[in-house]
Amino acid sequence: MKKLTISDAASFLGISKEAIHNRIRRGSLEVVVEDGVKLVVVRDEKKASIQETKNHKPAQVSGDRYSNFLEEQNARLQQKIDTLEQETRSLRDQKEQLLIEEKRKIEQIYRDKDEQLKNIINAISKKYMLQNPEYKEECKEEHIEAQIEDKNPLYDNRLISLKKYLKSQNLSKKEIKDIIDRFKSKVQTDSRIVTIGKKCYIDMQKYDYSDLLKY
Repeated sequence: MKKLTISDAASFLGISKEAIHNRIRRGSLEVVVEDGVKLVVVRDEKKASIQETKNHKPAQVSGDRYSNFLEEQNARLQQKIDTLEQETRSLRDQKEQLLIEEKRKIEQIYRDKDEQLKNIINAISKKYMLQNPEYKEECKEEHIEAQIEDKNPLYDNRLISLKKYLKSQNLSKKEIKDIIDRFKSKVQTDSRIVTIGKKCYIDMQKYDYSDLLKY
C-alpha cells in the first residue's frame, strides 16, 4: 500500500490527475489527509483498474439486441448529420443570396452617384457658359479645330494652332493677345500663316516665326 499525492498517484497509475479526481469522487480510490495534505491510497494498480472496470461496466445485453441498439444509434446519428448538412446548405445559400443583393445595391448606389455627379457637372458647365459667352465660343472653336485636324492628317504632323502653341509657352494673357493680333495683321500678306475659319495655324517645322513671336 502506498500513500501518494494526487500528482504522484497519476504518474504511478499512468492516468491524468483529472482521472484521479474522478476515481476519488466515485470512491474507487481511498483518500487520507495527513498534515493537511490529501494523499491517495494506492494498494494495487491492477486491482484498482479491475474495480474501475467493474463499477462502470455497461449492462450486458444479448448479441442481437446490442447490434440492434448500435444500428438505431447509427441511424439517429445519420439523421442528425443529414439535418445539419441540409441546414448548412440552406444557410450558405441564404448568405450567398444576401451577398449578391448587397453587391447589386452597392453597384446601384455608385451608378446613381455617378449620374448625379454628371448632372451636377453639366449644370455647372451650362451655368458657367451662360455667364461667360467667350468661354462658350472658345469651346466651339476648339471643337471645330479638332474636327478639322482629325480630317486632315497633314495638320496632325505639321500644323499647330497658334493659340495652342502660345498657351504651351506659359505666356500671360496680354502677351498672347498681342501676338495673336500681330499674326492677324499679317494674315493677308504673310504666306507662312495658314488660316482655317477664324483660326491661325503655324508650321514650326517649315518656317521661322521669331519675328512675329517676339514679346
